[in-house]
Amino acid sequence: MKEELVEMIRAREAQIAVIGLGHVGLTTAAVFADAGFQVTGTDLKQEVIRAVSSGKSCIKELRLDELVGNVVRQGRLKATTNTLQAVREADIVIICVQTPITQDKEPSLTYLGKACETVAEELSEGKLIVVQSTVPPRTMKNLVARILEEGSGLKCGEDFWLANCPERIVSGKAIQEFIENVRIVGGYNSESAEIAVELFKAVTKGDILTTDCTSAEVAKLAENAFRDVNVAFANELALICEQIDIDAMEVIKLANTHPRVNIHKPGCGVGGPCLPKDPYLLLHPVKERDFKSRVIEPSRELNDYMSKHAVELVVKALKKLGKDASESKVTVLGVAYKGEVDETRNSPAEGIVRELMGLGAEVVVYDPYCEESFGAGRAKDVDEAVRGADCIVIATDHKMFGELELEKIRALMNEKPAIIDGRRVVNPSEANRQRFTYFGIGYGVE
Repeated sequence: MKEELVEMIRAREAQIAVIGLGHVGLTTAAVFADAGFQVTGTDLKQEVIRAVSSGKSCIKELRLDELVGNVVRQGRLKATTNTLQAVREADIVIICVQTPITQDKEPSLTYLGKACETVAEELSEGKLIVVQSTVPPRTMKNLVARILEEGSGLKCGEDFWLANCPERIVSGKAIQEFIENVRIVGGYNSESAEIAVELFKAVTKGDILTTDCTSAEVAKLAENAFRDVNVAFANELALICEQIDIDAMEVIKLANTHPRVNIHKPGCGVGGPCLPKDPYLLLHPVKERDFKSRVIEPSRELNDYMSKHAVELVVKALKKLGKDASESKVTVLGVAYKGEVDETRNSPAEGIVRELMGLGAEVVVYDPYCEESFGAGRAKDVDEAVRGADCIVIATDHKMFGELELEKIRALMNEKPAIIDGRRVVNPSEANRQRFTYFGIGYGVE
């Protein structure tokens, strides 16, 4: 069975079902279809199926709309809500569902569990199941394999194969990174890993490293936890620099000239679908053993705090100008979690907007990519957003916010205006020259 599936993969004759057409799933489906495979993508959302079926991507991602259009027209990618049929017809199933956390910071594997139950109903001998979703350690063996075996009556690693190949892509470069990045394949057993390597060799230019399932799970979580910890260090350094009246960006630039130092950029918080949750997924199995995190969890808490700190700077700036938040209009520029994307999941802007509204401020937001406002008023452009405002908070590093015409902006705002630069995209000297009261994350405010 193994040799037959490998030959089908090499000949691009294996049929693939991709479950979950979010960012990762749609990228996966489009790339494999472009490589010559027959791919069926499945999703519960009718609007997603309609978009893909018409050759469009409902996700803002470089080149993805064009790629989806091409493979749909060529008949190599189709979309459906009928996951059972897609699994039944497939030789390979790739699961790309979300794995969020609860309000209590516990993993929620409901979507993954339901996807596995559906796969198990139509699982037959000789199929390869690949999980690209980011999961807590031991999920593959303790949850995925168990559900697939119990639901199908088949033996994992013998009758069918199972591998974990965690996604390693970033918004804005998803297709490029899917193809070029080093891939990690964690096999349930050695045969599972070997088949999964053959699959990803068909679309990956980078190296493919093999390991066991649990090591692959932890490696993915370690990547994002490391980035989160690095940002937390930058944020704590920024808070120190504020207290002693120096610019953290200058300090970081100088420190990063050391060949073994790479301090990330501070800001008003960390958002998106991965970094705010993956550290908690990593800690989940050891917290049950009363393990106390001394680095990862405190870092996560510090990064969450930074949106509150941005609001503290708003209050401080307004007070310096003789104003009160409850009687002021505050414009929040950007609701996406990072620049040039349309994703608002876990965006720091949400905390900033809600905190300001809780203080009684009139809050208006503007984002060129997002319709979300988190309950605030929404402007149609920058001019409308800043007109009559007392303070601007830059919460997202969209390129356009670093290119604001400050002289024009100041003329539209109330007397004695302030800028709180949560992403450090404005030149402080220029802001001061234009007679703004400028506070930035990591910019001396004493």
